[in-house]
Amino acid sequence: VQLQASGGGLVQPGGSLGLSCAASGFTFDDYAIAWFRQAPGKEREGVSCISGSGSRVKYADSVKGRFAISRDNVQNAVYLQMNSLKPEDTAVYYCATKQRSDCYNWGSLIEYDNWGQGTQVTVSS
Repeated sequence: VQLQASGGGLVQPGGSLGLSCAASGFTFDDYAIAWFRQAPGKEREGVSCISGSGSRVKYADSVKGRFAISRDNVQNAVYLQMNSLKPEDTAVYYCATKQRSDCYNWGSLIEYDNWGQGTQVTVSS
């Protein structure tokens, strides 16, 4: 199983950024995929989850209305579109495969088997 996150960078407050997570080595649509983030000195926290079929999505309260998760089960990829970015969104962002196809208990780290390497997002003027 391989997950490759990309798309991070430096963006000004209020700006937008799109992250991608390319997956390989497993039956992609059998598993929910989530994005987590970890800021320096803080615990890793869930940002969003999308079910295997793509029909169900979940968001952390802190990103609702600003972030949008999607997936392409033909290209084996998950995306996170981040708009209206704030300095507190600064973190390393990780994608991870959940142990099941739904987003039940999606915010718990123990639900995830495989993690990508992370991509840095910095929101600063």
